[in-house]
Amino acid sequence: MTTDMKEVARERTYGGLGGTRERSVPRIDMSDFEARKAGIADQLWAAATEIGFFQLINHGIPQSQIDEAFLLCERFFDLPQEVKAGMPLIRGTNAGWEYMSQVRPSTGTADRKESYQITLPRMKDLWPGEALPGFKAIMLAFERANWALGMKVLSCFALKLGFAEDAFTDWHDPLSPEYQSTLRLLHYLPMENAKPEDFSAWRAGAHTDFDCLTLLHQRPGQGGLQLCPGKDAASGELEWTDVEPAPGLITCNIGDMLMRWSDDQLLSTLHRVRMPHPDEYLGPRYSMPFFCQANRDAVIEGPGKLYDPITAHDYLQQRIAANFAKK
Repeated sequence: MTTDMKEVARERTYGGLGGTRERSVPRIDMSDFEARKAGIADQLWAAATEIGFFQLINHGIPQSQIDEAFLLCERFFDLPQEVKAGMPLIRGTNAGWEYMSQVRPSTGTADRKESYQITLPRMKDLWPGEALPGFKAIMLAFERANWALGMKVLSCFALKLGFAEDAFTDWHDPLSPEYQSTLRLLHYLPMENAKPEDFSAWRAGAHTDFDCLTLLHQRPGQGGLQLCPGKDAASGELEWTDVEPAPGLITCNIGDMLMRWSDDQLLSTLHRVRMPHPDEYLGPRYSMPFFCQANRDAVIEGPGKLYDPITAHDYLQQRIAANFAKK
């Protein structure tokens, strides 16, 4: 069984409610980055090898830019269904709009959300144009700001792994036609007037990400993200920890691709988005993850060569195919 299918088989066992548990998610200050880089790298390494999640503060992306992107995100999903359907996600491209089409192996049902993926070399005919003036310029700037921050974080992991400091920047080169990092806009469906049985489903079923690094923007008051570290998941019943959104924080997690690249030293952590409880906010939930996914032609091979080399294209296509239902 290939590595990606082993991962899918493992995820199929994670669909239950599980328990809850308090855990500390490290907060890492990115200010004065160049002067403090060695210490920041130590903190990132500790977080990524112990829990696989961390939150960045003083990260350099202005809150005004994040708020502007959220506003355009909401306006995009408010477009008529037929307009969004004119920008369809074609399976295997990771670009365009989809509605409740992602089926998690952990649940066997579609996530209760719609999404719009921005993967720059594949965006021909996929921008909303005059339906949403200004959207393209704002999202291109936001995409690049997230890329730059992601490369700072990945440069720290490169140092700890013994790679050249800019190795991951080269492997995520946005000027290459092989670029496949993705900014994803997410709209989780509102739960007003929901039936009691609707609250037993998941907004996003339990999964690990299959990129190198995810940077997640959440809106305060629109929680639901939960994590469960793999070392705890292997010990019995899963115990989940809420990761609440807060102003000024970007929540990050390691993906399967970087776990493989590190010879399994860095942990790709199981996470999900739970339904709100009936006494919580029941309106729509918006979030914006940026997935640092190495260029298609980058070769994933760890410092200790634990796994056979594989191109990022082949690796990502295996994971996408395994996580999307057949149309």
